[in-house]
Amino acid sequence: MQNSTPVISFENLRKNYGSLEVLKGVSGSLNKGDVVSIIGPSGCGKSTLLRCFNRLETINGGRLSVMDIDLSPPKLGSKPLRQLRTKVGMVFQQFNLFPHLTVLKNLMLAPRQVLGNSEAQSRERARFYLEKVGLAEKAEAYPEQLSGGQKQRVAIARSLCMQPEILLFDEPTSALDPELVGEVLNTMRQLASEGMTMVVVTHEMQFARDVANRVIFLNQGYIEEEGNAYEVISNPQCDRLKAFLSRIKS
Repeated sequence: MQNSTPVISFENLRKNYGSLEVLKGVSGSLNKGDVVSIIGPSGCGKSTLLRCFNRLETINGGRLSVMDIDLSPPKLGSKPLRQLRTKVGMVFQQFNLFPHLTVLKNLMLAPRQVLGNSEAQSRERARFYLEKVGLAEKAEAYPEQLSGGQKQRVAIARSLCMQPEILLFDEPTSALDPELVGEVLNTMRQLASEGMTMVVVTHEMQFARDVANRVIFLNQGYIEEEGNAYEVISNPQCDRLKAFLSRIKS
């Protein structure tokens, strides 16, 4: 259920790596409850923009605010950074699970170390979110015993254990075999239906069209087109987006 409460806002946001300018002054905002898909060709700045939202990248110009935390300054104190980490979760392409820990222990780690929850609290929360992603029976398994799709669902459950207000997904299905993509997307669909605010960098156009309420098309560091997800993907206006979608569908 969307409302007009902005949780992410950015204005003239710029990011460069040396002389390479990746984001060239992009602006926008996301509201609480939004599911926004960021699409575009490889190298257009999608993942960079997403990583800026979680301060994994520092912006070089413009303004960025996430959950009322100003991320514009080049240096950020430990307190606001800690607040950001508890409010914004991130799911990566690679699963980043600790191989020497069971699934349950992987999920319990951050709530114990970052939030200071008790072992009993952390275990209860971990089991709850494993159940939510359909993997309750894998609590005592090790990551190497899981399929790629199961590992990604565990990674989603691990982020949920921090009870974030925003979840960021960086191409969460790109490392999966095609037959495993559906189980991860179904988990994400469920989260979207429950009102989780989500920003998803993806090449899954059907997901972007049918689940997201908004889409942002990035190209060469600029936002070329954005708006209602179904309308933008079903009836693109700019030539670059038309060409991009035709390549994706072919």
